[in-house]
Amino acid sequence: MNLPAPITGGGLAPFGNAAHTDESDLRRLICEIGRLMHDGGYIAGYVGGISARLDAARILIAPPGLAKGFMQPEHLLTLDLAADISAPDLLLHAECYRGRPAIGGLIHAAPPHALALTLAGITMRACVLPEAVIFLGLVPTAGYTAAPHEAARVLMAQHDAMLIAHWGAVTAGADVWQAYLRLEMLEHTAGVLHRTAQLGPIAPLPPEEAARLLSLRKARGYWLPGDDERFREMCGACD
Repeated sequence: MNLPAPITGGGLAPFGNAAHTDESDLRRLICEIGRLMHDGGYIAGYVGGISARLDAARILIAPPGLAKGFMQPEHLLTLDLAADISAPDLLLHAECYRGRPAIGGLIHAAPPHALALTLAGITMRACVLPEAVIFLGLVPTAGYTAAPHEAARVLMAQHDAMLIAHWGAVTAGADVWQAYLRLEMLEHTAGVLHRTAQLGPIAPLPPEEAARLLSLRKARGYWLPGDDERFREMCGACD
């Protein structure tokens, strides 16, 4: 199985790589990501959503009510972001793209370890794993809501990953492949935190090491508005 190469360097630029990808290739990639999410246990049944930006006005998106691990390219919908959207699954994606034009791909999933942390009250808004500090940043958790699109609209404007208690995770990227890799990193980090919590206190990285990692985060183009304040507050560090 040939997988696309990860993005190297550079942050979110308008429309990411998706604007330069053939639509048929993009449809196949979304379906492959759906299978990876299913096989990785990040989704179950009809849960989850995957989308990628086609251009400034349109996205490709997996339809609600379809098992994402078994999609075919022709199943995907083309969604006009200016349309009046009522379906909750579609609206969440549309609100994130509308609020942050730099997003090129978005994923909604229910990764079990990350979801379990929301139920136990264990935050992922902390500097613990070096790779997560660089690639994910501080991951906020919103309280459970019957309108997850509203929480996503607010938090995804300044974050690349977020959790909603009892509900799931949302990750964004310069394209949909990067959004998927952030989902993998999110669940990997959550699994480490879950295991550590069973053994003893979770020890954060020292501030001086966090500061070094923030320099790498900025150099690799992952820096986001508000990062200075967030990392200073939660990790005692600032680039």
